[in-house]
Amino acid sequence: MKLDNVKVASCLRSAAAALAVLFLIGWTEQVVSLPVSQTARRSQPFKDPKTHQAVQEVSEHAQRKEHEEDTSVRLMPRVNAEQQSHVEICCLHANILNFYLKNILPKYSNSHPRMHKLQTDLHRVSEDLQSQGCNLTHYHDHQHAVEFRRKLERMEDERGINKAVGEIVILFTYLHDYCEAPNPSANATANNN
Repeated sequence: MKLDNVKVASCLRSAAAALAVLFLIGWTEQVVSLPVSQTARRSQPFKDPKTHQAVQEVSEHAQRKEHEEDTSVRLMPRVNAEQQSHVEICCLHANILNFYLKNILPKYSNSHPRMHKLQTDLHRVSEDLQSQGCNLTHYHDHQHAVEFRRKLERMEDERGINKAVGEIVILFTYLHDYCEAPNPSANATANNN
C-alpha cells in the first residue's frame, strides 16, 4: 500500500509540474500574441515636434516627385475604427511601418536631408511598439497589409517608392493616433468637465 501511495504522489507531482509548464507556455503565448496594452507608453518620437516636421517635409518632397496619374492612387488602406480595435489598427500599421523600414525607406535614404533622422525615429517607434506587445508577424497577412504591398508592387519601382514615401504622413498619423496610450490625466479632466 505504501508503494502505491508513493507512485500516486509521484504521478501527482509530475502531473502538477506538467500542468504548470503548460500553463506557463499558454501564458507566454498569450503575452507574446497580445497587441499593445491599453496602458502602453507613447514612443518618444511621437512626442517630438521635430519628428512630426520631418515626416511632413519628407512626405511633401516625395509627393512633388509623383507622376500626375499617381496622385489619385492611395497605397495606404483606410481603416474602419468601428470594425477594428485601436490596438489592432496600431499593430497593423506597426507591421506596415516595419515593411517601410526594410523595403522602402532605404531606397529613399539619400533623397532628402531629413531622411536619416526620420528613419532613426521610425525605427525607434517600431522597436517601442514591438516591446509593448505588437507582434508584427501576426499582421503580415492581414488584408490591409497585403493590399498595401500588392498596390505597391503594381507601380514601377521608383514610382512606387515615391508614392509610399509620399504617404508616410498617413502612416505616421495612424501610428500616432492609434498607438498612443490614453493619458489618464486627460481622461480625468474630460470626466470632470
